Amino acid sequence: MTTPVWHGVHVATALPFHDDLSVDYDGYAEHVRFLAEGGCDGVCPNGSLGEYQTLTPEERARVVRTAVEAAPEGFHVMPGVAAYGAAEARRWAEQAAEAGASSVLLLPPNAYRADREAVVSHYREVARAGLPVVAYNNPIDTKVDLTPELLAELYREGLIVGVKEFTGDVRRAYEIAELAPGLDVLIGSDDVLLEVGIAGAVGWIAGYPNMIPKATVELYRLATSGDPADLARALPIYRDLHPLLRWDSKTEFVQSIKLSMDLAGRRGGPCRPPRTPLSPELAARITRDTRAVLDKGYV
Repeated sequence: MTTPVWHGVHVATALPFHDDLSVDYDGYAEHVRFLAEGGCDGVCPNGSLGEYQTLTPEERARVVRTAVEAAPEGFHVMPGVAAYGAAEARRWAEQAAEAGASSVLLLPPNAYRADREAVVSHYREVARAGLPVVAYNNPIDTKVDLTPELLAELYREGLIVGVKEFTGDVRRAYEIAELAPGLDVLIGSDDVLLEVGIAGAVGWIAGYPNMIPKATVELYRLATSGDPADLARALPIYRDLHPLLRWDSKTEFVQSIKLSMDLAGRRGGPCRPPRTPLSPELAARITRDTRAVLDKGYV
């Protein structure tokens, strides 16, 4: 049986910039190849970690094309297609399809606190582009909660194939499975990887594999295998990595992951405004957490 293209570890890729904050497309292509070599299953360009809100339409489209062109055979690209309006989100989904992407990741409408009807209409419009749609539930940022009941409605209508669950509430995985059997749950935040993996997740849209793909992919495989022996092996790795993984859920997650990448010898680099550099105190703490992981040999 063929594994669905949205399963496995898809890295929400950080986007490298030159010193003048122009996009480093060559550096991004190299990063996509690095993640493939590290055992990841795909990438999600143009997510929040990729600072898509700061990109011009031309840059955003080229980032998707760069990811697809750099991806080796069997390595999947799931672009984020979030936009304020459904028509614009659909256009980004169509652009992803034209570029050769295999699925898309879609937030609900986020210009205001959309009601059920607006959310369903939004997903209907983007589904018309023809690519499999993974919903992205992040009510912390969007103020729109894709509840298990609403996800079940979207799934029954054939509008979505899975959900990136970012609430941090691991109980939702069980309720989603009850209300929408067959809807795939993807881990949405790094610091609940083990808990949601045990609950039946079939994928992870991930942040810290940008820095240490091999160790984090191994952790994901162990956490989701269903084998108690693998779970016993996963737990000490998870404990070692958790002080670092939890930065994926902080407000400063983009700067944090980019700093960790720099410390690991990867190109993280600066962020575009409105994100500002980390305070010295935060930078020191993240540096300490990152070095502790590196000192234990995780790569």
